[in-house]
Amino acid sequence: MLLASPKDISGATRAAECVVKTHQRLVEWLAAGQTLAEIDTFVADCLADLGARSAFIGYRSRPHPAFPSHACLSVNDCVVHGTHDMTTEPIKDGDIVSIDIGSLLDGWIGDAAWTYAIGGADQVALDLMDAGRNSLRIGIDAMQPGRPLLDWARAVHDYVEKERGFKLIRGLGGHGYGRELHGPPFISNVMPRHPGEWPDAFTPFKPGLLVAVEPMLSVSSSDISTHRKEWPIYTADRSLSVHYEADIMITEEGPVNLTSELFDLPTIVGN
Repeated sequence: MLLASPKDISGATRAAECVVKTHQRLVEWLAAGQTLAEIDTFVADCLADLGARSAFIGYRSRPHPAFPSHACLSVNDCVVHGTHDMTTEPIKDGDIVSIDIGSLLDGWIGDAAWTYAIGGADQVALDLMDAGRNSLRIGIDAMQPGRPLLDWARAVHDYVEKERGFKLIRGLGGHGYGRELHGPPFISNVMPRHPGEWPDAFTPFKPGLLVAVEPMLSVSSSDISTHRKEWPIYTADRSLSVHYEADIMITEEGPVNLTSELFDLPTIVGN
């Protein structure tokens, strides 16, 4: 979606701010012993308090049923699309939890994810989280007007896989959004292996473009495991994964991160 007016920019900005504020409240509350259902309820209550509602609950994508949760709650080897009811086990110290929050405010969407270590984490997990955050920052810097979407993937792919030695999940990526949750263009996190694998690769970043970009990393696998009619997506080898997502508006001067305050959030919560 291209944002053409100050009113559009204001609507998109306020929706993104709702997501940021919900994450900010989450980090003060998250702790070992909470269930995914309790976390989901907390997200719903935060959004309601901010005058918004979840953009995720009830979302449909064939062949999946309607998405059952207010947030995507993905623990350890769950990459994305974790649901509040996929387990009743409470989170525990050492778990890595990725929380993807979508807000709907006055017809506009906000959509951003961040990953948290509960109580602490081992060095591999901390390194993976650091790589995820930095890849997002590096990728955003590459999103310059007039340059192809491919520049994002090249920056993220080179950093994660060549410099840090981790894996990016293939087949998943970012997307346009605005008054709808998902739309073109698709923004791959990895370089295409052959022509046609990513038709949007040479589409330019245009001023006014609104996109959600989201690196998804794992320790050792680029492949996923999932049931075709279920939402949660796991790493194929069940290695640890992280997910970071930001809302970006392209301007004549360069990218503007509408969710930039997420970078100020702590890595470890509940300690």
